[in-house]
Amino acid sequence: MTVNINRRHLLGLAGIGAGTLALSACGLSGETAFGSGSTGDTVIIGSADFTESQIIAEIYAAALNKRGLTAETRPAIGAREAYIGALQEGTVGVVPDYSGNLLLYFDAQTKAQTPEEIMKALPSALSDQLSVLDPSPAENKDSLVVTSEVAQKFGLKSIADLAAHSSEITLGGPPEFAERSYGLPGLKKNYGFEPAKFSPINDGGGPLTVQALIDDQVQTADLFSTDPAIVKNNFVVLEDPKNNFLAQQVVPVVNAKQVSVAAADVLNEVSALLKTEDLIALNDRVSGEEKANPTTAAKDWVDQKLT
Repeated sequence: MTVNINRRHLLGLAGIGAGTLALSACGLSGETAFGSGSTGDTVIIGSADFTESQIIAEIYAAALNKRGLTAETRPAIGAREAYIGALQEGTVGVVPDYSGNLLLYFDAQTKAQTPEEIMKALPSALSDQLSVLDPSPAENKDSLVVTSEVAQKFGLKSIADLAAHSSEITLGGPPEFAERSYGLPGLKKNYGFEPAKFSPINDGGGPLTVQALIDDQVQTADLFSTDPAIVKNNFVVLEDPKNNFLAQQVVPVVNAKQVSVAAADVLNEVSALLKTEDLIALNDRVSGEEKANPTTAAKDWVDQKLT
């Protein structure tokens, strides 16, 4: 019996247990694939062309192999257009992605903002070949960050607190931050915050941006929330109560015909365990002084977390 694709999409919301019940009701056991594959098939896990995505893909593969399934990775496929295409074609079965940007890719006009709204909107936005599994607590999203000294000086805990000090604050970020909806326009709309000056720094929240914060050339900057520099420098991530920056939970995107229920169960197990703090530590191991191989760092994490 063929499983209706919309029912499969519900797995990302209801959890794998409910999905297994739905499949069993159609005469399929919890060990059969969502589609035409089988649990004996190798699960091919792709990744985007940046370090964190490659680490998460290796975590997925290591977890599946540890649980007795067979998985291998095809890292660094490219940008979202490339790896979504590979998923749709079935040349890979799983890719880690980020919930907010994934939704925007399929629905640029979405009004969803909160993590719950985004996950509710994703199943119907995805193409028919694709489904999402459970989201992780781990996020990698744009964040406004200040030094602990600036936070103390101005009494900053939230982005909302910046408005009262606009005339004293220079904001650093990538050039496109000046125009993007979540950048200067969003900060003005959602928080009434217009910095005295915007300093474009063309390193994507990298070391130049970090150094500008340390040197007080900028008083707040746009950094990604899993950047190890935040912890290393005791930076303060300002709260975003109005969700100016979309939630970006790590979520497995799957071609449902390539991934068995047993494999999905393991991926959901990983999602439940993966935290933002883990991504920060893993990024630091791989990109910091240690220069660990992503496969090694991922296997160490799996061996520690999956008993």
